[in-house]
Parts: sequence; structure tokens; C-alpha cells
Amino acid sequence: MAYMDFAGHRGAAQLLEPFMPPARVRPGQATTFSHREWAIVRLAREDNLSSIREEGRLGRLVRLIFGIERKNPLSDSRLEALRRIAVLSWHHGYNVAPSEIGDFLRAGYSERQYELLVDGIVGERAAPRARIYQ
Repeated sequence: MAYMDFAGHRGAAQLLEPFMPPARVRPGQATTFSHREWAIVRLAREDNLSSIREEGRLGRLVRLIFGIERKNPLSDSRLEALRRIAVLSWHHGYNVAPSEIGDFLRAGYSERQYELLVDGIVGERAAPRARIYQ
């Protein structure tokens, strides 16, 4: 079995790049989120997957009959794209449809921001929750 010491090799990143390409960030693109955007990500944890789907006639009828409240989309399309990808990431982790990721990137976010978002959410999901009762 072969072993290569990547830690001591100066060009380790160059060797691994074909297998794990770094996120592309264009000059001038953000690589982090504002406090408002992080707040939206935290709030998206409580949203159901139904909050990002289009509501049909039958769903609207059932909602009206049983008095179920539906969350309205955010008025800012860029923040709504962030909320959608955050809801999907809270529920599915890294398993998000490429079309949704494309919508997130077209809204003006970078690939680095997507990686930061999903890494943070998956880390939060994996962390043990504090026990409320003792």
C-alpha cells in the first residue's frame, strides 16, 4: 500500500486540486455573510420544506379549511434564495439539488459562501444538543 505525505509536501494543494478543486471566487465577490444573512440561516432551521414549495389549489384549500399558516417568501429575492438553500441544507445537508445551488449562485452568492453555509449547517446538525432538563 502506498503512502504519500501531503503535510510535508510543498505542492500538496496542487496535487489534490484535480480531485478536490477549490471554490471559485471572482474578484470582488464576498466570501462570508452579513449578520442579517446569518440570522436568516438560523431562522431557516425552523422552516419546513413546504415553505419553499409552490402552493397548489388543493394545498391552499386544505390550508384554509384547517387554518394552517404558510410562511410568506421574503420580499428580497437575494435573501429568499439564501433562505431556500438554508432550508434545504438544514433538512438534507450536502444533498441539495444542483438546480437549487445554481439559483443560489445566480442570486449573487459565491461558491465559497455556499461551502461556508453548508459546512456551518452540517456542523451544527452534527453537534450534540444541550440537554434542557437535568
